Amino acid sequence: MGDPKKLKKKYSTPMHPWIASAIVSERKILKEYGLKNKQDILVASSFLKKYKNISKRLSAHKTSQNEKEKQQVLTKLQNLGLLPAGSELHQILALELPDILERRLQSIVFRHGLARSMKQARQFIVHRHISISNKEITGPSYLVTLEEAAAITFKERSTLASEDHPERIEVGKVETIEKAAERTIQESQQKKVEENNETIAE
Repeated sequence: MGDPKKLKKKYSTPMHPWIASAIVSERKILKEYGLKNKQDILVASSFLKKYKNISKRLSAHKTSQNEKEKQQVLTKLQNLGLLPAGSELHQILALELPDILERRLQSIVFRHGLARSMKQARQFIVHRHISISNKEITGPSYLVTLEEAAAITFKERSTLASEDHPERIEVGKVETIEKAAERTIQESQQKKVEENNETIAE
């Protein structure tokens, strides 16, 4: 059984850790999702690998028990927003690492505009500012269900709960700048289309 005080690892390590292409890809993911270290990637990869293996095992045999397990697996992944409603077992094999990382609490806090960067989102979670349905969550890697995503907010007792907090104001400024940038890009693209149409007409 082992020492009960020693927690079991939630991830498996690759057989060949020193692959140049993998290292470059991992660095990009670490930066994009504001992850602390490679361990966060390994946890998400192991979660993905686990369900892909389950999918393959359940697809190999058609029994009543397998059908029951199939529905349980599909329901769980649909609740997590990883699969659309009515999905089939083989669609699990099409899931990629970014699909899992996007369902982490850290990513959703940032996507919902509660933080101005992925790293700040992690900081808010670790510093006990974030709650889901009035339940404090301190794990950035927590996988959020579709139902829980709508209930993510700042804790009532957190200083960040006030909209007048300096960090909340800064987030609002960032959102305004991003919207302005999107509008500028759209106007530029539209102008190019119109110029091309005029050139063709001539």
